[in-house]
Amino acid sequence: MAQQQETQIEETESIISFIFFIKIMSKRRTWVFLFISVYAILLTISWNFLKSVLSWYESTISADSSNPTISISSSGWPALYASVLLGVAFGVLSMVAALAVVLPATLVTWITILVLLTFAGKPRRDLVLEGKRLTLDITGFVIKILIKEGNVVAALCAVLAYFVLVISRNKQLQNGVDDH
Repeated sequence: MAQQQETQIEETESIISFIFFIKIMSKRRTWVFLFISVYAILLTISWNFLKSVLSWYESTISADSSNPTISISSSGWPALYASVLLGVAFGVLSMVAALAVVLPATLVTWITILVLLTFAGKPRRDLVLEGKRLTLDITGFVIKILIKEGNVVAALCAVLAYFVLVISRNKQLQNGVDDH
């Protein structure tokens, strides 16, 4: 008898917490808060990554200039490594940002197509099969576009970062100024 009451209390508590969770998640401001929080975390991580890559680049260049017999920086390899890392970071960040915009639009498209198929008189069984096929098609299409756009952003950022790093280093060498 006591065990039945405890299980009923636990079930009631879990139902109440589930209802509370659903009420919270159905609020628009909750999703806005989650969206802003995730983007703040992503920007913080990418900013720290950017600072660490640039710090590594500067330390490599300064260590190189202190030892004139070995000159790696004149070949541009540290700038190339740093620019590739920066390109990859910003490519991934752009894919995540695009994913946040694409998911709701994709969901609306998927629902619209299923509703139109329902109004067209498709039987329920065929509708389920079409829904599964649509889900696979739309997901594949979205992933291909996200990867393509992420690669384009990564390549552009890498090329831009390389030229900025090389030009800034050449200006430092021409002026004879070394920060360290």
